[in-house]
Amino acid sequence: MIWSVDIVRRALALMLAVAMLPASGWAQVQGDASSGFKLKHDVEIVLVNVVVRDKSGNVVRGLNKDDFTILEDGKQQTLSSFNFEETDTEALPPLETQPTVMGALKNAPKKAAVAPEEKVDFHGHRVMVLFYDLSSMQPEEIERAVNSGIQFVEKQMTAADLVAVASLGSSIAVNQDFTSDREALRKAIASLNPASGQGFENGSTGDTEGTSDNSNGFTADDTEYNIFNTDRRLEAIQSLADSMSAIQQKKSLIYFSGGMSKTGVENQAALRNAINRAIRANVALYTMDLRGLQAIVPGGEAQSASMRGTSPYSGASVRNAMDANFDSQETLSTLAADTGGKAFLDSNDFGQVFKQVQKDTSAYYMLSYRSTNPARDGRYRKIAVKAKVPNVKLEYRTGYYAPRDWQHSQKDDREQQLLDELTSDIPSTDLDVYLQAGYFRLSENRFYVPVSLVVRGSQIPFTTSGDKDKATLDVIGLVTDEEKRPAGNVRDTVKLAVEGTREVRRKNVQYETGFYLPSGKYHLKFVLRENEKGSIGSFETDLVIPDFKKVPLKLSAVVLGNQLQPSAKKKSDNPLVRDGQELIPNVTHVFAADQKLYFYYEVYDPAKDTRKAEEAATAGAAKPAEPAPKNAVRVLTNIQLFQGKAKVYESPLVEARQLAPDRKAAVFQFEVPLTQLKGGLYTCQVNVIDDAAGAFAFPRLMLYVRDNKTVSPPAGE
Repeated sequence: MIWSVDIVRRALALMLAVAMLPASGWAQVQGDASSGFKLKHDVEIVLVNVVVRDKSGNVVRGLNKDDFTILEDGKQQTLSSFNFEETDTEALPPLETQPTVMGALKNAPKKAAVAPEEKVDFHGHRVMVLFYDLSSMQPEEIERAVNSGIQFVEKQMTAADLVAVASLGSSIAVNQDFTSDREALRKAIASLNPASGQGFENGSTGDTEGTSDNSNGFTADDTEYNIFNTDRRLEAIQSLADSMSAIQQKKSLIYFSGGMSKTGVENQAALRNAINRAIRANVALYTMDLRGLQAIVPGGEAQSASMRGTSPYSGASVRNAMDANFDSQETLSTLAADTGGKAFLDSNDFGQVFKQVQKDTSAYYMLSYRSTNPARDGRYRKIAVKAKVPNVKLEYRTGYYAPRDWQHSQKDDREQQLLDELTSDIPSTDLDVYLQAGYFRLSENRFYVPVSLVVRGSQIPFTTSGDKDKATLDVIGLVTDEEKRPAGNVRDTVKLAVEGTREVRRKNVQYETGFYLPSGKYHLKFVLRENEKGSIGSFETDLVIPDFKKVPLKLSAVVLGNQLQPSAKKKSDNPLVRDGQELIPNVTHVFAADQKLYFYYEVYDPAKDTRKAEEAATAGAAKPAEPAPKNAVRVLTNIQLFQGKAKVYESPLVEARQLAPDRKAAVFQFEVPLTQLKGGLYTCQVNVIDDAAGAFAFPRLMLYVRDNKTVSPPAGE
């Protein structure tokens, strides 16, 4: 196991898969930002669990650190820690047996699932997860798996066992977190529905030869679906392993399935990744094929139609069936062998897996070392453990995959890196990333949320190709609501090509995208990676879109910018695109004294102004009062800038009398000069008054005006 965090999580938390949809965006060079703070800590320790047995198979106790020698690829390593873990092996008194019908517990007392304790001490406990892959099993196989799990809980479970129950159907779920409450575990296992089976079983390969003659002249080719299906199961195993990575004790994951077929090299990356993550998390997989002992009949099973072609008569059908069965079990064997577990195949004794887990985790030595091999090439490293005690047998995991650096990573590894960072609780700071989001109403409860992402140009390494310097940036983002459900996502690759990078290094690179959301509270997290050295930065923030039914004045977000650029978009839901120009938001709110400061915001549903116009004198005669124009409004606004408590600038009052037809709102877009302002930090107050309704709002923002004379170029310029 390789670990880099010394924090123990008490619960089995799942990293749910996020579907990444493509989104359009663009890159823009803009004003520079201040430097940020970097912090990176990475400690890699390899953990090896060793069971020492004598000739009779009994565990040898009482050994110390000096009794072991550990080698990695033939080179001796220095042990950094040594512990002995021992758990109770005496079974608890059996629970009262309850009859089961297709996995449903009859007459079971209704009791809520037991939540994990606030502090769970895993030391001295056997940590075990029962993982039911409902998507791969037939209903009768699910029943066997459920019955074997209940049998274990009722008759084999010990006081040292901490057990969790998870399942994979249409989605992955934790049915019961780690607990020693047998009644809660029995209820969680019995609640698994046998009807969940067959939902994701593998399809055919498009060849009619040797398939059942069911009067269909066409056989669909489901190869791509099968690849996806296997990847989905492997990623579920990986997620469970990752969620337990902070628990230092050896963990056992018992995987109940109806087989797992790997389609050539397509699933190889996912298989290797699942094994690697399980090894790093110190999780041993014990795989169980719930199909049991099978008999392969040349002409097919009795419930199937006669086979097409010559396969039944040439022996090809039997050979193909045996190959398919072997292939579905080979992946289970690989998962178990490479993670230090064991595969249970071709057996109708479905309870032996629990005995093996208890045997392997009853007493073992935990050795750890820091590898002397600094290479991060992702290669497999062989581990050999030797004991000075004679006539003993050692059981341990025989190797692990080294971490990969950016140069050795593959496409799948790089994509997984982005997903891991997106779900990580610890932000990455290799790149200084800044984010800003706003909101503008489109309809009754539908808002457009423009998102701007900025990274310092000096941190992007460009490569020279032809007459231009080029670089690529990967962007991934997720928006979640209050219930932590995905509400929007983006996955994009931005290609940059500039004729000279000197100017770019002095400025920022900005990425723009947008989402459609209803009112509510949201959390945004974006990850940005440059693809030359693999540096990553992330930024997350909360966004509140108000419920306009509950506010007296319906005001959008206030956007500040210092650039207007031509836009080819004739019509866009983005309100920052108007009249053939697009306002580029200034995310950092840092402006130079010689730049322009643009404001944009909208007011929705202002009250109609039904008052008569004031009388005006013209040529010595009084003009009679006239009614206001139809559907007229009267919204007033201006801008004030403060330094401390002193007001240093106030713009003229701007009045809106009509709503913009395309936005159905009073739109305000204007420019504030900065040349008369001194350098420094300012508080900007936007005053908005709906005069007809007597409603008002005074949002405030911070901005910094930079004196160009005092700015020195970045180092190296």
